[in-house]
Amino acid sequence: MLLPVRRPHAAPSRPASPRHVSSSLGLRSRQVDRVLRGSTVARASPAATDAAAAGLGRRAVVGMALAVSLSAPAYCRAPPPSSALTEENLLFLEAWRAVDRAYYDKSFNGQSWFRYRERALRDDPMNTRQETYAAIKKMLATLDDPFTRLLEPEKFKSLRSGTQGALTGVGLSIGYPLAINGSPAGLSVMSAAPGGPAEKAGIVSGDVILAIDDTSAQDMDIYDAADRLQGPEGSSIDLTILSGADTRHVVLKRERYTLNPVRSRMCEIPGSEDSSKIGYIKLTTFNQNAAGSVKEAIKKLRENNVKAFVLDLRNNSGGLFPEGIEIAKIWMDKGVIVYICDSRGVRDIYEADGASTIAASEPLVVLVNKGTASASEILAGALKDNKRAVVYGEPTYGKGKIQSVFALSDGSGLAVTVARYETPAHTDIDKVGVTPDRPLPASFPTDEDGFCSCLKDPASCNLNAARLFVRS
Repeated sequence: MLLPVRRPHAAPSRPASPRHVSSSLGLRSRQVDRVLRGSTVARASPAATDAAAAGLGRRAVVGMALAVSLSAPAYCRAPPPSSALTEENLLFLEAWRAVDRAYYDKSFNGQSWFRYRERALRDDPMNTRQETYAAIKKMLATLDDPFTRLLEPEKFKSLRSGTQGALTGVGLSIGYPLAINGSPAGLSVMSAAPGGPAEKAGIVSGDVILAIDDTSAQDMDIYDAADRLQGPEGSSIDLTILSGADTRHVVLKRERYTLNPVRSRMCEIPGSEDSSKIGYIKLTTFNQNAAGSVKEAIKKLRENNVKAFVLDLRNNSGGLFPEGIEIAKIWMDKGVIVYICDSRGVRDIYEADGASTIAASEPLVVLVNKGTASASEILAGALKDNKRAVVYGEPTYGKGKIQSVFALSDGSGLAVTVARYETPAHTDIDKVGVTPDRPLPASFPTDEDGFCSCLKDPASCNLNAARLFVRS
C-alpha cells in the first residue's frame, strides 16, 4: 500500500566538512555517524506495498499494505579529497541509514548492521552509480526480505505514477514465487485488471506465470517481473501461463489508460419489500481516487433508495494504505481499523471516529478471494472483526507486511518494510489471510451484471439471497 508523497522541509545548508577514511581500517564508525547526522533521512509513515502490480502500472503488491512516504536526504556536495567519502559512498549511506532507522526487525536478520556498513564501505566497489546500486542491492539482500528493495529512478517514477491511476502494461498484479504441487516455482497472478490485456486474454487470479518472453520465472523477483511486464505502449510480450493443469502461451499487447477504481450498480431481489434494492460496489484498487469514488457511488446508489450494500474486494491486490483506512471510516463510525506492529509489539492504532462516516447503518456484505491482498485485507479484516459486515468468499492472499518508500537524493527510492499489521482482533494475517465468515458458491459471478442476475435467479448461482446479510 502506498501513502501519498510527503516531502520534508529542506535541511539547512551546511559547510562542506569532508570525513576522512582511515587507511588501515576503512571508515570508522564515529566518522560515518557524524556524516549521517548531517543528513535528513526521515522516518516514513506506514505504507502498504501490496504485490507488484505490473502491466497496468506498478501499484507497488507494489498494493504489499505499501504506504508511501517520501523523504529526501540532503548532503553537502563539495568535492572531497580522494581519501574522503565520495558522492557514491554518501548515496550508499543514505540507503543504509533509511534501513537502520525504519526497518521493523531491529536484529536485521541476525546481523550487525553497523559492521555490515563498515565492511561494505571498505570492500564493495562504489566508483559508478551502477556499482553503488549493486552495493545497495547486495546490502538489502542480506535482510532476506523481498519487500525491502531499491527502486532505481525510472522504477521509482513508475511506482509514483501508478498510485495516481496512470497505468501502463498488461494489467496484472503478481504475487511472490510459489511452488505448484512440487512443480517448478512461478509467479502467482493475484488479479487481472478489468478491461486490461491480461483479462481479455482469459488470465485469472490463481494462474501462474512460468516464463516472460522465454525467460523462466522460477527464480525471478516480482519487481524484476514487473519491469519486464511493463514497456512501451503498443509493444508485445509473450507469457507462459499455467492455468490449472494446462500450460499455454499468451501474447499480450501493452496498453496505457487511467483505471477507475470503482464500478457500481443497483440490483433488486424479487419478492422482497423493504430490502429489495441492493447497492453493489466493485472496488478494484486503492489509488488516490478510491475513497472519493466509493463515497460518490454510495451517494448515487442512495438516490435509487438502496437499503443495503455489497462491497466486492475480490482480486483487489491493494494500493494506498491511507485510502484503505479512509474507506473503512466510510463504513464504520467507531472501532479499531488496524494495529501497526513491529518486533516490540503494537506501535500505532488506526481507529474510526465517525468524522468520515456516511454508511454505518445499512447492512453490508464484503466479498473476498485469494486475489484480495494488502489494503484490501486491512479493510476486510476491520469490517469483519468489528462485525460491521458479513464477509463471504475464500481466505485472502495474506500480505501482512507494511512498507514505506524513501526518496534518495539521486531520484531513486528505497522501499523498506517498516511494520506488520494485525486486524482489530489481533490476527496476524501474513501468509494466512483473512478467513471469511461464509464461503461463496463456486458458480458465484465476478462482475456487477452477473451479481444482479444472481439475485434475480438465486438458484442459478446457489445463493440464498434472502439470508445474504444474516451473520449466522
